[in-house]
Amino acid sequence: MIERNLLKDPCCEALDLGQAIPQSPHAVSVALPRWEDVLAYEEKDPACLNALQSIYPRFGLNPLVKEIAEMANELNSEIRNSAWPYPNIKTAQKAQEFCQRIQAQSYTIIKEVSGLQCLIVDAQATPAAKAFWQHTGLGASSRQASIALNKESSPSINAGEQARKAIRSRLSKIYGCEKDLIQLHPSGMAALTTALEALKKLKPKKSILQLGFPYVDVLKLPQVIYEGSELLLNPDATKLINQLNKQKPAALIVELPSNPMLQCLDLPLISKLAHDRGIPVIADDTIGSAINIDPLPYADLVFTSLTKSFAGRGDILAGSLVISPTSAWREAFKELIPRVSSADLFGADAIALQEASKDVTDRIHQLNKSCLELKLRLENHPNVSRVLHPELCPNFKSLMKPKSGFGCLLSFELNGGLAKAKRFYNSLKVCKGPSLGTNFTLACPYVLLAHYNELGWASRCGVPTELIRVSVGLEEPKELWERFEKALKN
Repeated sequence: MIERNLLKDPCCEALDLGQAIPQSPHAVSVALPRWEDVLAYEEKDPACLNALQSIYPRFGLNPLVKEIAEMANELNSEIRNSAWPYPNIKTAQKAQEFCQRIQAQSYTIIKEVSGLQCLIVDAQATPAAKAFWQHTGLGASSRQASIALNKESSPSINAGEQARKAIRSRLSKIYGCEKDLIQLHPSGMAALTTALEALKKLKPKKSILQLGFPYVDVLKLPQVIYEGSELLLNPDATKLINQLNKQKPAALIVELPSNPMLQCLDLPLISKLAHDRGIPVIADDTIGSAINIDPLPYADLVFTSLTKSFAGRGDILAGSLVISPTSAWREAFKELIPRVSSADLFGADAIALQEASKDVTDRIHQLNKSCLELKLRLENHPNVSRVLHPELCPNFKSLMKPKSGFGCLLSFELNGGLAKAKRFYNSLKVCKGPSLGTNFTLACPYVLLAHYNELGWASRCGVPTELIRVSVGLEEPKELWERFEKALKN
């Protein structure tokens, strides 16, 4: 089968509903080409769900992983409700312990299926099992499942280790730090999970403070799985000092920039106020990219979803966690993080990532330019009421490296509100679905996908339902603009 060229032939029509984006058994996005498809997906409409050939891996089970889960349920005669495959016994036990903590009377059991450890739970524990799977990012990858099912051959242990070594070397050059300060993980959220596990040892029974409107799972992971978290949206120095003195959090978490508002808080100021009180700072640079910005002088730990711009392909799940060489907790984190980490990046995923990221620097510079060009054109269009982009944020600019850019992501609102946003989205000729950082442009009504059951809360935080988020790809900029311009006329 000839692979679909998503730069020229995007998944954007009604008949594309449910198509894997890209055409890969390991795709991390899925086509939701119409506004009504997004609503049907969120409402769990059977017709929509049955059409899905892929799904964002933490929001559900990739078809290969689902096949392992179904085998686990078949093997377990006592209960057949839901099963959650994990890469090893340690991760499965963590998931089981969480379910038992939330639902003490529920039924849970771990069964091995083709080398993967499957947590099987009853209906009572299923919501907790799903939450742990989604928020922690520790579940088995689609490549692990495919190899377990004998649909792909397993690489040698040495090949996997050599790929991980090459990725760490590549990241060390990008971040400008030693390779032993970098650890690879099964996903970006797994990297944050490891950071929070280390903080549990370093600062037991303390909650987290999050600053700025956060990505949904960055918010939910400490709230639901760990000791809780407080959220400050746009704190000035006085408000932040008061909260730090009152809460005495285990750490601060910031996004560089935030998703989907694409704004940064004053990281140097935040860092000083936190460090003066013995509080580490954790930063998520997934959207900004370490090729564009340097958070390490201020953040003690930096986690990234390597699934996004670093890989670019849209079919590799991976993450990294970097310890700042200047952190006061450097040695403590170097000792703790390997000890509390539950799973390494799987060999087959590492091999794919190593190959995909060879051109990461050149590719991100191209994405930077293309996104900025689209941003400038949107700003000057009469049907666009507001564009959100890191170029508009002085705090982002203060972190930028020489000759860098602003990343691949922008968000915007249209004159005409929700009705206009629906018409625009339905007629836009680019791939439409979750995720970002792909080589092809991806658009979505982000707030519906991330906060469907809390739209009122998101709106009160200043994040409107009708916001369109765009991850700009490698299409020719003039031709991409023609697609946007045509959709803006509807």
